[in-house]
Amino acid sequence: MTSPDTPPQRPAGLPSVGQRQAFLQQRFAPWQERSLDQLFDHICAQFPERPFVVTDERSWTYSDIKAWSERLAAGLWAAGVKPGDHVALLLGNQCEFVACKIAIARVGAVTVPINFLNRRDEIGYVLKQSDAVLLITMNRFRGLDYLQSLDELAPGWAEHGGGSAFPRLKQVVVLPTDGQSLPAQATALADFGRDAPAVPAFNHPGPQSPCDIIYTSGTTGSPKGVIISHDMMLRTAFGSTWARAFEDGRRILFSLPMYHVYGYVEGMLAALFVAGSIVPQLKFDAADTLDGIERHQATDVLLIPTMTLALIDEQKKRRRALPSLHSMISSGGRSPAYIWKEIYEQFAPQELTTGYGMTEVTASSTVTRPDDPFERLLNTNGRLRDVGPAGDPALGGRLVAYRVVDPESGQDLPRGEVGELLAKGPGVTRGYYNKPEATAEAFTADGWLRTGDLGRIDADDYLLLVGRRKESYRCGGELVMPTEVEDLLVTHPAVLQAHVVPLPDERMGEIGVVFVVLRDGVPVTDQELIAFCSARVARFKVPRHVLRIQAQDIPATPSGRARKFLLAQIAAQALERAA
Repeated sequence: MTSPDTPPQRPAGLPSVGQRQAFLQQRFAPWQERSLDQLFDHICAQFPERPFVVTDERSWTYSDIKAWSERLAAGLWAAGVKPGDHVALLLGNQCEFVACKIAIARVGAVTVPINFLNRRDEIGYVLKQSDAVLLITMNRFRGLDYLQSLDELAPGWAEHGGGSAFPRLKQVVVLPTDGQSLPAQATALADFGRDAPAVPAFNHPGPQSPCDIIYTSGTTGSPKGVIISHDMMLRTAFGSTWARAFEDGRRILFSLPMYHVYGYVEGMLAALFVAGSIVPQLKFDAADTLDGIERHQATDVLLIPTMTLALIDEQKKRRRALPSLHSMISSGGRSPAYIWKEIYEQFAPQELTTGYGMTEVTASSTVTRPDDPFERLLNTNGRLRDVGPAGDPALGGRLVAYRVVDPESGQDLPRGEVGELLAKGPGVTRGYYNKPEATAEAFTADGWLRTGDLGRIDADDYLLLVGRRKESYRCGGELVMPTEVEDLLVTHPAVLQAHVVPLPDERMGEIGVVFVVLRDGVPVTDQELIAFCSARVARFKVPRHVLRIQAQDIPATPSGRARKFLLAQIAAQALERAA
């Protein structure tokens, strides 16, 4: 293989980025503030028969989703859900998620999407902390029994709602996903709102009111509910459409969950602005992803680096032509340098982008341009994102501005120097629900969000991440950035992923432990991996221990980032057993 910095040959085909952005400018300038349901109805009125949600079983047009969401909204209103109330949504990437999401917006309520990988106590925490008045949930999914969890958390939920455990929870509505009958008295989602009268006229809280409270599953601590308004969501989603220069009718395939901002904002919402389609998949499988692109003629796919690497391996096993696929984005974490060259070799996309973001800034706030030089993929996490007519003129047409400051003193650093990233702008959350102390801690005195990420910004506004502030550690007094060792190890032929975490050590203060995901059929010993590091980095950076792990066993955030504090707990337990 040629070196990873060899520029690829790009195929031609799409109208230019400028032409596509001019099309979007014509349709959406000047920016008009809307709630989610208002935007959906605006697009549906123009393109009622276009497909919006495409699955293996069937497709739903914009008019199908409109009618469905209106019926569900009637059910919500009849159940006593009023503007400003919080409705919890524990669904996978089923079409029901889309219809429920728009229905909740129709009654002026706020969606609280719940991570479907959460266990009983985690679900209970979100239901209670969010003050949810109604829950829409699957009965089972991917080996988890949510109704059993409810039985243990709130006995009698089918008749009485949350009871004493969740006194604000009035009702639970269930989507059966396994063909099993529901408990007596339980309300099925298929029947919800069927005979309810239409929602009467009411004063909608408006585009600046909360649309979602999205709970982070951070890399360093417990979940917090990020408050995001309708206008924030839609401006950011349009920003994805603009910065990646969507063409009319783009069809986006993804298995990233819509309870997280990546799949929700960059997929479901961004597609709306070009009356496009989404092809949501219930779980990630490399072969199913490639087959789905082929079967449904997807033009775009949303990926995180671990998914991208799996697709590359699968494409090498059985090559698909994929003529419809012209755009790809791989984002949400650090990528080995060779990944970009291999994407072009295996898929030949006309456009390939990457970016950076977090729930607190609504979604991606940087992205490489579709027509950027190849080197930008290798050396950056994208440019501070221009969002066209959705931007704030005071920020030069952007939604989020960044500063780089010294992590200790808080003083601004010159361009090109590494420090903590601070964010501010209309795309930044106003805080965490019912957590005033956490909100105060997250912001500086002058209103800048502390992202916790370390990076630098160059003279052209391109950002490069180097790690998390709380993930760095000191070994023998020397500062270690885990990403340096992780990036080194994935260049070894046997290593697919590497995650370094610190553990306390009496002599050195802290030492590094590395979790590695190995490639099939490439044998390697732990000693060989340590020797590989020893020959290339300073002694204090070399991990003391190597722990092998399967990719599916890595605790991760919805965007695919390893939850390092949980890995540190696993490492401590494993080494204690070994001792």
